[in-house]
Amino acid sequence: MSVNQREIANMDKNLDAIQEHIEQSEKAEDQVLSFVLGNEEYGVDILRVQEIKGWEKTTAIPNTPDYVMGVINLRGSVVPIVDLRVRFGLEDQTYNDSTVVIIVRSEDSTGNQKIIGLVVDGVSDVYSLNESQLQPSPEMSGTVHTEYVNGLATVADKMVIVLHVDQLINDGILASIKKALNIE
Repeated sequence: MSVNQREIANMDKNLDAIQEHIEQSEKAEDQVLSFVLGNEEYGVDILRVQEIKGWEKTTAIPNTPDYVMGVINLRGSVVPIVDLRVRFGLEDQTYNDSTVVIIVRSEDSTGNQKIIGLVVDGVSDVYSLNESQLQPSPEMSGTVHTEYVNGLATVADKMVIVLHVDQLINDGILASIKKALNIE
């Protein structure tokens, strides 16, 4: 075998390896932590979840929107706690043993990390989803704005509404809090 033929054979092997890597990347699945609000199941990218805590009393902050329950001290950091049930306009529910706070990280447009707690009725499961399983949400007027929805996925005969954490926190929750507090 000549030098050129060996180089071509090596290039073909490299191309095959690269193609295989691309195909595996396309098949790569993202994991979604699902949780329950009312009768619906929602999900967030598990890489955005910092921790899951049981419900604890918060310190109220005056002049904030009604869905901001207050703040908690999380290992020296002040973390705002938002009740997603109230934020999405769902009926009130009393907090019980299954009520949890999902502490999530978000990144704003300048790259700054924000940490916020989301009060939900309960954590459900972790699902592995690939991009092809996510369907765009239909344009509808409702309590959950479609810009906060990353997509809808059918998993085990149920529909999971996968939320876009950055949009929900930065454009939805934090923008409303800043407006209520007259902060620019």
